[in-house]
Amino acid sequence: MKKSYNINAVSYLPRQDGNSNGNIGQHQIQLSSDGQVWGSPVVIGTYLDDASLKKSSFVTKPARYVRLIAITEAGNRGPWMSAADINVFAAASYTPPQTSLGKWGPTIDFPIVPAAAAIEHDSGKLLGCGGPGGMTQTCTYDPASGVVSKRTITNTNHDMFCPGLSIDATGRPVVTGGNNAERTSIYDVNADAWIAAANMQISRGYQSQTTLSDGRIFTIGGSWSGGQGNKNGEVYNALSNQWALLSGCPVAPMLTNDAQGVYRADNHAWLFGWKNGSVFQAGPSKAMNWYTTATASGSTRPAGLRGTDADAMCGNSVMYDAVNGKILTAGGSPSYQDSDATTNANVVTIGDVGNTPTVAQVAPMQYARSFANGVVLPNGKVFISGGQARPVPFSDNTAVLAPELFDPATGKFTTLNPMAIPRTYHSWALLMPDATVYNGGGGLCGTCTTNHFDAEVYSPSYLFNSDGTLATRPKINTVSATAITLGSKLTVTTSSAVTSFSLIRYGSATHTVNTDQRRIPLVPLSGGTNTYTLTMPKDAGIAIPGSWMLFAMNSAGVPSVAKTILVKSA
Repeated sequence: MKKSYNINAVSYLPRQDGNSNGNIGQHQIQLSSDGQVWGSPVVIGTYLDDASLKKSSFVTKPARYVRLIAITEAGNRGPWMSAADINVFAAASYTPPQTSLGKWGPTIDFPIVPAAAAIEHDSGKLLGCGGPGGMTQTCTYDPASGVVSKRTITNTNHDMFCPGLSIDATGRPVVTGGNNAERTSIYDVNADAWIAAANMQISRGYQSQTTLSDGRIFTIGGSWSGGQGNKNGEVYNALSNQWALLSGCPVAPMLTNDAQGVYRADNHAWLFGWKNGSVFQAGPSKAMNWYTTATASGSTRPAGLRGTDADAMCGNSVMYDAVNGKILTAGGSPSYQDSDATTNANVVTIGDVGNTPTVAQVAPMQYARSFANGVVLPNGKVFISGGQARPVPFSDNTAVLAPELFDPATGKFTTLNPMAIPRTYHSWALLMPDATVYNGGGGLCGTCTTNHFDAEVYSPSYLFNSDGTLATRPKINTVSATAITLGSKLTVTTSSAVTSFSLIRYGSATHTVNTDQRRIPLVPLSGGTNTYTLTMPKDAGIAIPGSWMLFAMNSAGVPSVAKTILVKSA
């Protein structure tokens, strides 16, 4: 280009003559001010192999030169590449981002719209899922290589669009219901294979599920699919591959007063597996509840109101300190759609099973949000991103681009640098083992204009020095065990001095719900130079069995890349 512009997107139109030869698959987009020095890619990923227009958006950067690097032909049909049209888009202005507020980029392009996502514990790869049609399309992103691959899953006969999702006690993502509302599918991470498991007793879609302290999985709600109403609780036992109804765990106490009735009123429960096989339901209904599963029938007990909060459908709830039972709730709206979201935020503290929790209202968010996502960081702060001020599925109107960070020490939110791409209905966010946050998806509505085939990477400020350069990170050199039991001790050596550790359970997310993530702060005992002893909690309700990320942090708050630790139930 003849001069520098504030570049924020590049579009690629494949050939339009009915021939797919040369469609670009894996690709990168880079920017330069002089055509000689090229920065890190602003976009990496893989395009969908069809004739549709592809547009890669990213945070605005000044540049005069742009290059789209085609790495593979999308269908492996030959060594050629083709394009009918390539366009570069520019913003009217540019404001350099403040390093103290984190940085966005790169954007990762996917060949599907991922409406659900999970992290593979053995590799740190991101697994994304979409639909439709009696099967499921998945994509896998490998941060180490930058490669995005696509796969169609047919062997389970399960369209996993709009399901329940959680990670089991061995680290396997378990997907239930959705379009095929009775089905259960399990992804065996070690074998890289999908397995058809037992059907649920009740067909469901838009239900929530959570892994229990004994390793079973509890689910409830889900009138979006499989009929409306009476979507009472049931549990899955992976050892016997059986679902069992819990007659004492009715859905009625957790219904919201949604304008669309029970079709929406039992959706996306905020569930937390807790002590002795119990589940705490923090929302989205203003009425909170305890569910227990220790007996064959289970039981239910009211846990009071969430302070002065109203129903908060499609809001967020994040357990940022499992040792002390601390849960942040934020945003949501009285009805699923076409009702104004709130800025409300509370800290709910749970203790013994059945007791009424304490609810403390904290300072509100800066932006009203529904369809947003919440992620707990290694330091215990909570990252809230995306959403809409007035939620409407398959729309980006009133989308909020600026995320916020909740600090439990102050009880306040800080507004961060804005992202480039709206993340509303069908979006998700997950903490990665490198302590960054991936925020992706949104849309999945045929040919509408709000389909987002991508994710953006957010790097929190703890990864940078004050001058914007990358901070030197501590490294976990060794751990005395990669599988540990409750109450046991773990010896860790690091490359440099650290002051704190935390465990964060690997996450899975869809439709604003991530029941897997929770954080356990760990206080180290020094055992010599850069050697530390950590003691695990004794209660499986705090340290839910499964795969966890272990982070070490130095005195400046800079986290290490995580080591994976399997917490065993016994």
